[in-house]
Amino acid sequence: MIKKSKIALGLIAISAMGLIACTSDVNSKPNFLFKKAPNDTAIIKFNGKEVSHDELFKGSEAEIYEMKQKLYELKLGKVKAYLLEQYKNEDPARTSMNMENFIDTVVAKDIEITEEEINAFAKERNIPQMNPQLKVRIIDFLKNTKKRDAIEAYIAKKTKDSPVEIYLAKPERPRFDIPVTGNEPTFGGKDVAVTIVEYSDFQCPFCAKGVEIMNEIKKAYGNKVKIVFKNFPLSFHKDAAKAAEAALCANEQSSEKFWKLHDEMFADQSGLAVDGLKAKAKKVGLDQKKFNECLDSGKMKSQLDATVQEGVKVGVKSTPTFYVNGMLINGAQPFEVFKELIDSEMTK
Repeated sequence: MIKKSKIALGLIAISAMGLIACTSDVNSKPNFLFKKAPNDTAIIKFNGKEVSHDELFKGSEAEIYEMKQKLYELKLGKVKAYLLEQYKNEDPARTSMNMENFIDTVVAKDIEITEEEINAFAKERNIPQMNPQLKVRIIDFLKNTKKRDAIEAYIAKKTKDSPVEIYLAKPERPRFDIPVTGNEPTFGGKDVAVTIVEYSDFQCPFCAKGVEIMNEIKKAYGNKVKIVFKNFPLSFHKDAAKAAEAALCANEQSSEKFWKLHDEMFADQSGLAVDGLKAKAKKVGLDQKKFNECLDSGKMKSQLDATVQEGVKVGVKSTPTFYVNGMLINGAQPFEVFKELIDSEMTK
């Protein structure tokens, strides 16, 4: 229902654009009166009733935030480009340089791409065969990534002793009420200032990256934070749902055994068929008879389905999805993104 509703809304929006672009008949346009809002919450008035922002846009908070974040990043990118130009022009010998030459000869002059980095990139993205054209594209991608990092480092060095005041307001992340029943697998302390809820898929390669980030958080914060794991297997990952059931079967025996099986499954995402799951369960020391009975009976399927529906309701659309005290982080974002939110919540 949610997807159909959004498709319908998209078609309405496209139709409206088509009307504006393709017809000169002003009577074919909706009769909208754009006016100053009577208060801070009203968005429209329909049949004499004011409809609030929260009522109209409920369920679209994540998409709205992402668009605001893109606008913020666009503006911040313009700020950085301006600063880079100013720093270039401060040196008379480089004033006549174009920006591309300045970046290549000054900012990112030490960039090199090694064979090890190329091979690691191909392995991470499951690229089976390398050809010369693909290798060139990978090198270009890695170079551009390193150039962006070099620009960040250059501006950081320049502003270390002379900070630049920025008057752009960062968009606030939407905060969701994420249910935690106490039956989910958890890591960390009980009475903590920060709880991270993770919706994940054992067959998702980006979720394996998410595990690395969560491990960084565990190492940095220990029992000062609580991490709650929730299953969200994607339909196009054929072994993900059964792997999620296996995780719940392990958690039924103990939280410690769950995390051991969790690590084994993410370490070998190609071995998540039923036989592989049972072999992993044996390896981590689960009661094999109980585990096999649990997995073969499908007793955890209803619990898994309920968690997936819960995830859909709170806006999970892909994996991994994280909520730091209810604040959405989409995807395996760098550790620094989590740290900023965690530290901010801890100071409150």
